[in-house]
Amino acid sequence: MSRSFSRSRRGFTLIELLVVIAIIAILIGLLLPAVQKVREAAARMSCSNNLKQIGVACHSYNDANGELPPAMLVGRGIGWTDENRIGPSWAVLILPYIEQDNLYRQFVGSITNYQNFSKSNATAGGFNDQGWRNIRGNQIKTYICPSEGNAQVPGNRTGGNWARGNYGGNMGPGDPGQTAFGGAGGNYNGWGSSGGVLVINGGVNMTTMTGADGTSNTIMINHLRAGPGAQDMRGTWAFGMPGCSSTGNHAVGDTYFPNDTGGNADDVLGCLNRPDIAMGCWGSGYGQGQARANHANQVLAGMADGSVRGVRSGISTMTWYRMNSRNDGVNWVDN
Repeated sequence: MSRSFSRSRRGFTLIELLVVIAIIAILIGLLLPAVQKVREAAARMSCSNNLKQIGVACHSYNDANGELPPAMLVGRGIGWTDENRIGPSWAVLILPYIEQDNLYRQFVGSITNYQNFSKSNATAGGFNDQGWRNIRGNQIKTYICPSEGNAQVPGNRTGGNWARGNYGGNMGPGDPGQTAFGGAGGNYNGWGSSGGVLVINGGVNMTTMTGADGTSNTIMINHLRAGPGAQDMRGTWAFGMPGCSSTGNHAVGDTYFPNDTGGNADDVLGCLNRPDIAMGCWGSGYGQGQARANHANQVLAGMADGSVRGVRSGISTMTWYRMNSRNDGVNWVDN
C-alpha cells in the first residue's frame, strides 16, 4: 500500500520580510554614492576631453592666423559692453577646427565682415552686421559639460535662442577692456599685470605666451555654468560677454575664486542672483564673469599648453589671479 505525504510550505514572516527590505535599503544606500562617484568621474573625464579639443582648436587657429582667437570681436568705436552690436565669440571663430566647418561656412560672410571691421581703423560708421548671430541656436556637443543641468534652456536676450556652453575664454583676471588688442592689463594689489589670453579683438599669440609666464602656467579656457533661468545669459557659447563665453574681472573686486559663493559676484545684464547655488550675480550691467562648475569643489581649466588641470574652489585669490594672467611675472603655485 503506497503512502502519499504532503509538506506544508512555510512563507516569510512579516518580521523576516522587513529585515530583508531593510538589508536591501542599506545596500542601495551604500551603492548610490559609489554610482554617483563613477558618474561624476565619467563626466569629469568627458569635460576634460572637451577642454583638450578646444585647446587644440585654439592652437590650430593660432597656426592659421598668427594669433589666438579673440574672446570676442568688437568693431572700432563700439563699446565692448554693447550687447546689441558686439561680434562673434572665440567659440564661433574656432568652429572650423572642431569639425564644425559646415556650420561655420553658413555664416562666414558676416563673421569675416565683423572680423575685418574689428581689426581696421574704421569708426562705428553705422556698421552693425549681426548676421553671425544666426549661428547662436546651434547646440555644439564639444561645448557642453556633461555635469551641466541647464543645457536645454537657451538664453533669451537680444533675440533669444542662445544655445548653452560651459567654457569661457580667459580675458584675464582684471578689467577686460584693459587687455583688448593684447594690452598688458592693469596691475591689481601689486600682483603684476593682468593680461588675458583670449582677449577682445585678439592680439595674443603663442610666441608672446611662451615669452611671458609660459603656456603651462597660464589658463586659456575656464569652466562656466549656464544661468539658472532663460533670462540669465551666463554660459552661452556664441555670446562673448564675461560670464557668458568668457571670464574676466574674476580675481578682483567682489569675486575672488572659482565657484565664488558671494552675492552679486558676476556682472551679467539681466542675470539671476543665486548665491545659494554658487551663482551670485548683479544683473544691471556687464563686467565680471567667474569660473564655475558642477564638479565637486573644483573647476577644470584648459591651460595654454593644451593640458587640463583641476583647480580647487578654495584656491587663494592671489594664486587664482596669477593663473589667469599671462604676464604677471610669477609662475603660480597652488596654495
